[in-house]
Amino acid sequence: MVSKEDLQLLTDELTQRFEEGHDPGRLSDRITSLRKRKEVSSGELEEIWLEFDQLRHRSQFQYVEPSTLEEIRRTRPMGPISAKAHFSSDQLRDKILGAWLGRCAGCMLGKPVEGWRSRKIEEYLRLANSYPLDNYFPKLAEAPKDLKMRPIDERALLGNIRGMVRDDDIDYMILNLHILETYGSRFKTSEVAEEWLTHLPYFQVYTAERVAMRNLVNGLRPSKSGSFRNPYREWIGAQIRADLWGYVAPGNPEAAVKYAFRDAYLSHRKNGIYGEMLVAAMISWAFTSSDIGEVLEVGLSSIPANSRLAKAISDVKSWYETRQDWKSTLQRIEEKYGRYHWIHVINNAAILVLSLLHGNGDFERTICTAVMGGLDTDCNGATAGSILGAILGAKALPPKWVRPLGEVIETSLSGLHVENISKLAKRTLKQAHFGA
Repeated sequence: MVSKEDLQLLTDELTQRFEEGHDPGRLSDRITSLRKRKEVSSGELEEIWLEFDQLRHRSQFQYVEPSTLEEIRRTRPMGPISAKAHFSSDQLRDKILGAWLGRCAGCMLGKPVEGWRSRKIEEYLRLANSYPLDNYFPKLAEAPKDLKMRPIDERALLGNIRGMVRDDDIDYMILNLHILETYGSRFKTSEVAEEWLTHLPYFQVYTAERVAMRNLVNGLRPSKSGSFRNPYREWIGAQIRADLWGYVAPGNPEAAVKYAFRDAYLSHRKNGIYGEMLVAAMISWAFTSSDIGEVLEVGLSSIPANSRLAKAISDVKSWYETRQDWKSTLQRIEEKYGRYHWIHVINNAAILVLSLLHGNGDFERTICTAVMGGLDTDCNGATAGSILGAILGAKALPPKWVRPLGEVIETSLSGLHVENISKLAKRTLKQAHFGA
């Protein structure tokens, strides 16, 4: 007999197939019927998994979304881009530290409300007399019962912060740095897999990464672990692993997206891969340009022009440019892309882009907008903070966001000695190659 988890994977795969443009036909009714039964055999489950591979695309689905690097390059709007160095090694050091600090600050800001919708976040902040958000989340003296809050890690609340508490967004940063230090810039996806199995605790990874790890343990090759019965292959997990690749390729988004692809392919496909490539390219360019529009364009140039992710980003740009109002733009995002799971890459990337446009180079406004947008708030805050930290550098970051971190950083990675934030930035600098 099969477990509830197995049935959930099947249900989520049905949703994923529809989003990828397939016509589910009668499979939807069959899966609904299975979920109502007390017992389901593994043979019945296997039969449906095999039928997924026979589904046809809907004729009205016009997106072109490849998953190989060669095909992605052919379907992106522009070719390789690079910039000439225009800052010193000291400036690069400051920008890398700024990116690390910005990422940690944005992650901590979003951590208390991860998974919340924007309306619930606004309700909480208004009760705390802190709306709109302009600092770390305060603790409510007494939360109303109808707010239905899940337990909050109080170490991430205003006044309680004594460093960067453990978060998978930061774990992957540290692990990716270790990958570069161990294997160099020519690392392979198979070596990423080896690092995961060696250093990542299984219960500290989620959705696509957990399925990929299970596939690896069961003997699948790294080239298959991201696609085999992995219904979360377009969720945000790869996008949150992008930042380090941008840090080590400042001004060279082509190199950054190449690293990002090798990493993403282990656990994701299609738009799941594009999310990591998009962010890696944007961060790479943020080291050389303070023009947010330019940073976004470089990111878009790295992914297929006719993909759902590219369409979502173009929508957000158009909506915001029309009204110059973040709340009305957020409402449009929720109306059009609210069908996606709160951990999906497309709706979260849309909120990230909105935060960059509305923040327009202001660190505080950018990370606060990213978090007030809701959904995967720690991830969106972290990525937004990373981009602005690379643009501004550590010295220009507001002290109220940086000082509570106190250089401390926690991790759940096994067997890796983790130093403070500044030392991680110094190690990152050693791996950085401008325009190479």
